[in-house]
Amino acid sequence: MIHSIFIINRSGGLIYHKNYSSKIAQLSSNEALTLAGTFHGIHVLASRISPATRGGDTVKDSGIQTIDTKNFRIHCYQTPTGIKFIAATDLLETKLTDILAKVYVLYSDYALKNP
Repeated sequence: MIHSIFIINRSGGLIYHKNYSSKIAQLSSNEALTLAGTFHGIHVLASRISPATRGGDTVKDSGIQTIDTKNFRIHCYQTPTGIKFIAATDLLETKLTDILAKVYVLYSDYALKNP
């Protein structure tokens, strides 16, 4: 079950946040902004210290893909443009990369059509 979704731009600003579960505490807008900025900073540090993998002609940094805690799991999908789609789920969800990639397709379609 997906508890919440965050969309963070390439500089760490929060674009979108939505809670889908009453099981988690509701974040204030200030807490959501702080969480987005903190995750972005940790993601940047992780991508700098992680080994780079070669994909085609470019070098891609891995960054954070999943964070496991005792009670929930955080999944991150980073787009080629640097936007991060983050989902907080229960521990039963193992890999949301494909779902977050589909959310990115829907988001980009909407963003391109929005004047």
